[in-house]
Amino acid sequence: MTSFVVASILSMASLGASPAETDLVDHVDLIEINHLYDLQGRHVIDQLIFYQWESASQRFQVRAWRLLKTDDQLPRKSWNQDKFICHWRDLNVYRKVYADNVRETWTTSDPEVLERNMLPIEKRSELSQPDYTSTRMALANQP
Repeated sequence: MTSFVVASILSMASLGASPAETDLVDHVDLIEINHLYDLQGRHVIDQLIFYQWESASQRFQVRAWRLLKTDDQLPRKSWNQDKFICHWRDLNVYRKVYADNVRETWTTSDPEVLERNMLPIEKRSELSQPDYTSTRMALANQP
């Protein structure tokens, strides 16, 4: 009985302490694993850059980017789906991004920053955003 009470209290506390976990799934045409170095050859950052093919301009355009914090975020081949998949926790969101292709680059200029000259950040389609409104409503309607 005591363990049931403790489990109930912990579960209620976790519901009140943070928003409900959300799963978001996106598909992009290309994921770039970019290793950025300064002009002296010192490592600056590792990042994932997500691209969508734009047929009008006949080029890949940056959709979004994220810092690569652990190797667990690296895209892996899903042979049964013939796609690459990367997944990670992004604050209160569990993201899963599918891609048709992956490339790895080592550069001294940031491809994501350079892309801003071609397509401003405000015009990017970005990755899916959580619908916190429905999450709050679902939590409010819980008994």
